[in-house]
Formats: sequence, C-alpha cells, structure tokens
Amino acid sequence: MMLKMFISWNWRSRQGIHQRLSTLVAAALLLLVVGLLCSRFEYSMTNIPDHTTTIVIDDTSTQRIKIIHPSKGPGDPPILAYWIFGFRGESKRMLRLLKAVYHPRNQYLLHLLDGEDEETMELVVSLESENVFRAFGNVNVVGKSYAVNYHYMESGASALAAMLHAAALLLRISSLWDWFFTLSSSDYPLFTQDDILFAFTSLPRDLNFVGFTNRTTDQTGQHNFNRIVVDPSLYSKRVTNLHYAVETRELPTSFDIFGGSPWMVLSRAFMEHCIKGWDNFPRKLLMYYANVVSPLESYFQTVLCNSPEFRNTIVNQDLRCSVPINVSNYDNLVHKVRAIFARPFKEGDPTLDKLDRYILNRSQQGVVPGKWCNNIENYSSCSNSTIWDDIDSLDPGFYGQKLQNILSNFTAGKRHMVINHCHGISH
Repeated sequence: MMLKMFISWNWRSRQGIHQRLSTLVAAALLLLVVGLLCSRFEYSMTNIPDHTTTIVIDDTSTQRIKIIHPSKGPGDPPILAYWIFGFRGESKRMLRLLKAVYHPRNQYLLHLLDGEDEETMELVVSLESENVFRAFGNVNVVGKSYAVNYHYMESGASALAAMLHAAALLLRISSLWDWFFTLSSSDYPLFTQDDILFAFTSLPRDLNFVGFTNRTTDQTGQHNFNRIVVDPSLYSKRVTNLHYAVETRELPTSFDIFGGSPWMVLSRAFMEHCIKGWDNFPRKLLMYYANVVSPLESYFQTVLCNSPEFRNTIVNQDLRCSVPINVSNYDNLVHKVRAIFARPFKEGDPTLDKLDRYILNRSQQGVVPGKWCNNIENYSSCSNSTIWDDIDSLDPGFYGQKLQNILSNFTAGKRHMVINHCHGISH
C-alpha cells in the first residue's frame, strides 16, 4: 500500500445498544465499500513498503511493478516535500497542480481543507487510477478534513496549525526529504521538477527561503500583534471569521517579532526544530500566535530570527510571484519574474494551458515528463507506464540553468545573512 490516507475516527454513542449495533453494521459496510474501491488504503504510517506491489489492471489480470526508491547521497539531487491544499470543490485543481509538480523523487501530501468526505474519496480514487502514483508510493492524502481560515491578511491560527500538521505528517512518512514547500490550489509552477531539483542540488540543504517585510500594522494603523483575536475555525466544523477582542496587549519583551510572506520554502532541519525539537521556544511562540491575526505572516520568520542556530540559514526570498496573472502578461511572467511558482490563478485560466504547453511540456491529463520517463515515446503515457528510467538523474534545460543562476544570486555573498532582514519590530 503506497497511497496512505490518514484518517482519525471519533466514537461517541449514548443512544443505546441497538443504535450502536446499527452504527457498527453501517460502518462495516462503509469500510467494505471503501476497501473494494481503494484496496490500497492504509491507516498505519510506520509500514515500510515492499519492493513490489500488485497493480490491478482490469478484472482478470494483474501486473507486478517494481517499486523504485530514490537514492539519497551527497551527489544525489534533493528530495522535496510538497503540501498541496485546497478547499471544498477544488480537488480537481489540486490534482492538476500535483501533476504539474510531480517527480518520483519527491514526497506529496494532499489535504482538502473544509471539504466533504465524498470529495476526498473521489480524489483518492483518481490518484489510485494512475500507475505512477501507486508504483512510486510518494503521494499521500489526509483523509480528515477540518475547518481552516486561510484568507489572505486574516488567516488565523487554524492555518498555522494546518501547516504544522502537514509538516509533521511528512516527517512521519519520510525523514529523507530536504525542503518543505507549501502550495495552494491557486498556485502553479514556472519550471519543471527536473529544473527545480537541478537548481537546488548545488545549494546547502539547511537554507530557508522566507520573505520579510516591514509591514506590521493594519489599515487603521494599529499593530497587528497588539490586537487579540480568536479563530473559531480551531473548534468549529466550518470556516468561521475571526473574532476580535476589544482589549489589546503589549508587544512581547522576551523575544523580537518579525513579519513577512505567508509563502516559504523551509528546510527539513528547521521543520524538525519547530515540531519535535528540544528547544521550547517554537512551542512557547505557538501559544502566543494563537491570538494573532495572521500568524503565517510572522511565526516562522520569528522562530528563525530568534534561533541562533538558524539565523544564518535565511534567504530573504519566498520564491513566489504573487500578482494578478493572465495571458496578457504571460511573457513577463515567464521571462522576467525570478520566482519558482506564480499565484493566484483562477480555475480554468488559459495561462495554465500555456505554461503546460510551452514550459512544462505537460499533456492535458499527464504528469510533467522528465529524464525519469525519457524512455517513453509518448510523454502523455508517463502517468500510466510500468517502466521508467533512472529517477536519480535529471535533464535540466535552459530554464533549469536560469533558475540555478537565480538561486545562486539570491544566496551569493552576504545577501542572505541575518543582518539584512532580522530586525525586530520596535516596541
């Protein structure tokens, strides 16, 4: 079982033995149906996959596919961990984005926030229908949806909790990845994965790409961190707007606060520090940010700048182009923007088709080809082939060299040193 679906069950019943029996029977039937539809569901995250897995091709035959695991060594390309999230009704957009950023070396975690169980099930079935996702076993789905307030400028603590949850799951799935990427359903790549992996290969694996900004006040001129808010989405079934308290609070004095972009690329070492590190500061800070308006725009910047072991690993870039995008500014997007991902795209935006055709070389339903499927004459068959090339080798093109130069300029000399952006907010 390569595709894991992480589901938490709650059992509460005080309605009598008959109701419990009825519920048990219904649950058993539901599990039977789920098992028939997706026989590869797994509720354990600790099993190590076998070297082969059985793929059902049709009702009468099966085919054995050898599972290929990425090599992890000093000369090998990095392994990237992607958290791809979306909201109710966005599962198809998430699937398209997954195919646009897919590579067998990487790890992927998909989470339909505030979604319905039926839509999550449909997403899993769609993933299970393609050989490539099953064979490499690197695509996983969070089966439990929950409310998350992910509005720009007012994300709330539920958004930060969801991101930390995703990183924790990815660390549980594998400890081999090097960088953690967050992508929403409205994001799309401007480079192929061969190009991205090639550009990141030459970088130190401890770098953290985080954008900083001096914006610390809202439209009324009030400090964002003086305001006290409650995010009801932490305890509600559906997304609920933030509640603002009348009272305010003083800025903290035991640590400095830093602000920036909610989009970032973080190293595995730093994510381990935030989630399971021995230092208590990330946890103490998390309690403070439970009542901050937009913690995603400050929490990780603040942890980085207040942690001596990570302060010199910061690159002041979020690698995103976050401006309105359409076909009319396509040329500027491709040739002038120094970013890896662009956002926000609307569903059905024709710009995505142009990126698929001219940059990613992706067919309508297929994954982006790379050297790992160069032996396939028709690139559109990469998703459903059973034989692949070396997944540890890359075939970067012109854009790969371009991205390598961009990242080298970002990290050259003292441009990414702490003195350039770790300046705390004045009290």
